[in-house]
Amino acid sequence: MNNIYDPIGKLLGNWSMEVNLWSILLRLTISIVVSAVVGWERSNKRHAAGLRTFMIVSLASTIAMILDLYLIKTTNSGFWFISAATVVGTAVISANTILYSSKNQIKGLTTSAALWATGIMGLLIGTGNYTIVLFCSVAFISLLSLVPPLEIYLKDRSNHFEFHLELKNVSYLKDFSSVIRELGLRIDGIESNPAYLNSGLSVYSVSVSIIKDELKQFKSHQDIIDALKTLDYVYYIEEMK
Repeated sequence: MNNIYDPIGKLLGNWSMEVNLWSILLRLTISIVVSAVVGWERSNKRHAAGLRTFMIVSLASTIAMILDLYLIKTTNSGFWFISAATVVGTAVISANTILYSSKNQIKGLTTSAALWATGIMGLLIGTGNYTIVLFCSVAFISLLSLVPPLEIYLKDRSNHFEFHLELKNVSYLKDFSSVIRELGLRIDGIESNPAYLNSGLSVYSVSVSIIKDELKQFKSHQDIIDALKTLDYVYYIEEMK
């Protein structure tokens, strides 16, 4: 069933590249292990989808591919009905992990994409292309664990960022805008947050650009946020990631 030259498959033996009891058990085991590592990484950071969700999605995808391979072999058909349906189902489940917080922040995008990718990975594992599976698994896990620090570094050096702002009264918005401009920032947009309508606070999502050269060279986003926190009329402020 495997037309791609697979060094790991050749090393294990031809049985591993056919659809039989032992190759199925091997693929299911690999599926569980790979998804467990990804699920642990996500749940360890307290994201919406955890260990069990990733394992179930990956395992279901692997089973779907194995069933399709078996049906194609026994019925001589060329359709991948179960695998296609699994991709759609995984996409729906992944979309449901995206959350919208009261601070107008979209959360769970990476977890949603990771869940969808884990389903695709499960299909790949089901094909028995072990060398490709190994490479993709290492790349997948590395992206989740190693790239975030670099991403945070680059975002913190960007000239554009957004922050969640809570003022003690709407009358202070004009004063806050003046301070923003004096610091060397340009206000690109201010959006009122209706979720806090009856809280007594004036809450906004503010997007700004750094236009002062000194700020671009020596100040991070957090330094700017910390400076704005010292204003008496600012009840709460944080950068929106």
